[in-house]
Amino acid sequence: MTSRLISALLWLASRLPLGSSRVVGRTLGKLVWLAGGSSRQVTERNIGLAFPDLDEAEQAQLAQRSLQATGELIAEMGFVWHRPWRKVREKIVEIRGEDAVKEALAEDRGVVILGPHLGNWEVMGLFIAEWGDALALYKPPRMQALESVVREARERTGTRLVPTTPRGLATLVKTLKRGGVTGILPDQIPSVEESGENSSFMGVPCFTMTFASKLLHRTGAAAFFGFAERVPGGFRIHLIPAEESMYSDDLDVSLQALNDGIEACLSLCPEQYQWEYKRFRTRPRNLVDYYSPDWTPDA
Repeated sequence: MTSRLISALLWLASRLPLGSSRVVGRTLGKLVWLAGGSSRQVTERNIGLAFPDLDEAEQAQLAQRSLQATGELIAEMGFVWHRPWRKVREKIVEIRGEDAVKEALAEDRGVVILGPHLGNWEVMGLFIAEWGDALALYKPPRMQALESVVREARERTGTRLVPTTPRGLATLVKTLKRGGVTGILPDQIPSVEESGENSSFMGVPCFTMTFASKLLHRTGAAAFFGFAERVPGGFRIHLIPAEESMYSDDLDVSLQALNDGIEACLSLCPEQYQWEYKRFRTRPRNLVDYYSPDWTPDA
């Protein structure tokens, strides 16, 4: 029943113009702020950690804007997933940094787009298929009934989805080695301790995935940070080459370059980052728990 309701709401949302969807989303974000639930609490904690130089009023303002941006993301998903790609593509009003990506591909070098939870990452994922052989790892949603909706939406521009299995990983490596493209969310917290290391992000140690760094080392692919910023009338695509240290054999150096790159992206529109995600988790867990009700800056 829940999955059917979500599907129906997505379809209804797709009937709205993009601007109207965003108005609905901002209203949703305001309601979440007023409700004062866990999303607001985590957002406020994260912004306090990431921007200690802001005073309390500035932090609160940024937190409110962030929740409104997340509301916009949710509300515009019907438009992004259900409208024909040509209609969504028309909403990409500017692309910055694409020439460097095309140069790498022209040299038959694979490209990894490191797309943090910033702006509308679904638009970014759909856009990369324009460059050629695009492939992405895929983990089915918890609601199985939504899988066909998600797969159809994400594959409609030509991107192939493969499961996060050894066979899927092997396919990804082969695709990159022959000059293909993939997109990775680099700021996800790995589910197992062997898949990450603690590294500094916004000046705070947090558990950081090693997958992207190891994939670059294994395939020789070029790395770019990419995201679709939400702007009036649509989206602005940003493509930023990773620092050379991202390719370092020293994993600690590479992970720091990864987090620095994410910081550089979110500095352009910090309110559009998904601050309600518990990004500052560490492993092992007993190192520090920033999300404990008992944690304070002086703890």
